[in-house]
Amino acid sequence: MPELPEVSGLVGFLTERLLGRAVVGVELASFAVLKTFDPPPQAFEGLVVDAVHRHGKFVDIEASGLHFVFHLSRAGWLRWSDNLPTTTLRPGKSPIAVRVRLDDGAGFDLTEAGTQKRLAVYLVRDVQEVPGVAKLGIDPLSEEFTEEAFAALVADRRMQIKGLLRDQSEIAGVGNAYSDEVLHVAKLSPFAMTTALTPEQVHTLYEALRTTLTDAVAAASGKPAKELKDAKRAGMRVHGRTGEACPVCGDVVREVSFADRSLQYCATCQTGGKPLADRRMSKLLK
Repeated sequence: MPELPEVSGLVGFLTERLLGRAVVGVELASFAVLKTFDPPPQAFEGLVVDAVHRHGKFVDIEASGLHFVFHLSRAGWLRWSDNLPTTTLRPGKSPIAVRVRLDDGAGFDLTEAGTQKRLAVYLVRDVQEVPGVAKLGIDPLSEEFTEEAFAALVADRRMQIKGLLRDQSEIAGVGNAYSDEVLHVAKLSPFAMTTALTPEQVHTLYEALRTTLTDAVAAASGKPAKELKDAKRAGMRVHGRTGEACPVCGDVVREVSFADRSLQYCATCQTGGKPLADRRMSKLLK
């Protein structure tokens, strides 16, 4: 799933190509992907793109007061073409869900692989009409996200720290992958409770969060859309690297599996050398 750094890179990529261009077509191959009905998709046609924004993991293309907002979810992606096919997009077995055409013949497809269709598109007059955007918590790269604000957030919640980092209503844009990375940098167990963290650990976690995301955003900046996913994987220290050597201590990277996801960590760096039990309500093995 694209997270804050990749979405930021995607926003930069689209800004260079969409700003000042007119939208001449919005074609749906999957009607289920569109989560709004008023205004209709045709209302976006003929408008000139004014800006492209990021809200957490959402991309927001703004044109003349309307917002074309999409969330790529787990298996969605954007495929850009300098010369889109001239044939009209038709519903079928293609992974393409939506096609957006521009006045210069270029445009993009929103695609989704797999059977779990979670890609979501919204066309709204106010971006706060998108439920997921309206519920977003603080952006971890914003000026408002100070160490004091983060410490207050941690102190006000009683939960596992990985869960807090992934909760979009608390911190916008961080998902499963970057929460693994941040916790590895901070040398904290993913199952550490917020109530058990010392002020020093909160400081370290805050610094790890800001630096990890800032570095990842910088790495994504300027890359074409088609390269962002590979760049993300290449930059991971522990996430998605089960069985490989930890880049810090050389211990093996371990995994805890859940029904719909998994996390990766280094026992030496993060849990005092003790492996975590591989079950949903994991505790340190005795």
